[in-house]
Amino acid sequence: MAATRSFVARLVRLLQRLLGAVVPGLVATQASGATLPEDRSELIYHYYDGGGVRAEGPALLVRKSIADRVSLSGSYYVDAVSNASIDVVTTASPFKETRKAWDLGADWLVRDTLLTMSVYASREPDYDANTFSLDAAHEVFGAMTTVNLGVSRSSDKVRKINEPGFQDVARHWQYRFGVTQVLSPRWITSANFEAVSDDGYLGNPYRAARVFGAIVPERMPRTRSSRAVKLRSLYDYGDGPTRTALKAEYRYFWDNWDITAHTLELGAARYVAAGWLAEASWRYYKQGSALFYSDNAQTETLYVSRNRQVSAFTSHSFAAKATYTFGGSAARFDTKFTGVIERKQFKFSEFTDLRTGGLYSHNATVRQLLLTAKF
Repeated sequence: MAATRSFVARLVRLLQRLLGAVVPGLVATQASGATLPEDRSELIYHYYDGGGVRAEGPALLVRKSIADRVSLSGSYYVDAVSNASIDVVTTASPFKETRKAWDLGADWLVRDTLLTMSVYASREPDYDANTFSLDAAHEVFGAMTTVNLGVSRSSDKVRKINEPGFQDVARHWQYRFGVTQVLSPRWITSANFEAVSDDGYLGNPYRAARVFGAIVPERMPRTRSSRAVKLRSLYDYGDGPTRTALKAEYRYFWDNWDITAHTLELGAARYVAAGWLAEASWRYYKQGSALFYSDNAQTETLYVSRNRQVSAFTSHSFAAKATYTFGGSAARFDTKFTGVIERKQFKFSEFTDLRTGGLYSHNATVRQLLLTAKF
C-alpha cells in the first residue's frame, strides 16, 4: 500500500509539473476545491430505432467512495442489436447480435488533483475492445480554473463470422487537454482539445464498395490521425422556480483522411414545477467526405470505400428530457427518475440507395429511462 501511495504521489507531481508548464504559476497556486464524484447508483434502459437498426438493453452503474479519498465505480452494459441497415440489406443479410461491456474506474483525490483511472472492455461475436484511460483534473486560482489532462490506449480484435481464418487488430491512442473557467457565479466556459491516432484494421470486413458499378470489398487505410476542438459555455439566470440554464457548444473535427466536421448544440433547462426539471436541446452536425470515398468509383485506386459514415452528410437532432426528484433529504439522499426522447434526421449528399438510385436519408428515435439514487 505504501508503494502504491508513493507511485501515485510521484505521478501527481509529474502531472503538476506538466500542468505548470502549460499554465505558468499553476503549481504555485494551491486550490482546495477538488472533490470526489458523488456516491450513486444508476439503472438505465436505452432504445434506438432508425435506418434499419434496432438496439436496446439495460445498463447499471454503481459508484462508492472510501475514506473521502478514493471513489470506485463499476458499470455493466448490454446491447441487443438487430441490424438491417442500408449496407446490410443491399449487400448482405440482416443479423442479430448482443454486445456486452464492462467499465471499472477509480478516482483518487490527492490534495488539489483528482486522478482517474479506468478500464473498459466490450465483447461482441466478431469484435473485442479493451481500453485503459488515465485522467488528471487540477484546480487552481481558488478553484476558479480546472485544467484537465488525459490519455487512453485501446486495443481491438476484429473477426469475421463464418470465416475463422480472418482476424486482425486495431490500436488507438487518444490524448486530451482542456481548461474549464468559472467566469461568474452564473457563467462557466470550457475549451477542450483531443488528438487521436489509429492504426491497424480500420475498416469493416462485411462492407462492400462499388467500382465501375461492380461490388468489391472495401479497401481502407491502416492509419488515421484526427484532431478536435470543442468550446462550451453554460449560463443560468433567474432565481427559485424561474431559474433557467442555457448551454451552447461548438466542436470542429479534422483528420488526415480529409474529413472535416462541424457540430453545434444548443440547449436549455428549467424547473417547471416542484421536483420537475425540463430540458430541451437541438444538435446540428455537418461532415465532409474522405479522400477515398466514392459512391461508384470510376477509377481504380489503392483505397476505396462506400461507407456512408465517411461520406458527406448532415444531421439534426431534437431532444426532450424530464427529470423528477423524489425521496429523502436532498442534502444527503435523493432519487431521480429521468425520461429522454430524441429524434434524429440524417441526409446524405453522396451516398445513394442501390434499391432506388436516389440519395439516402433516414430518421431515428432514441428513448432512455434512467433511475438514479444518491447515497
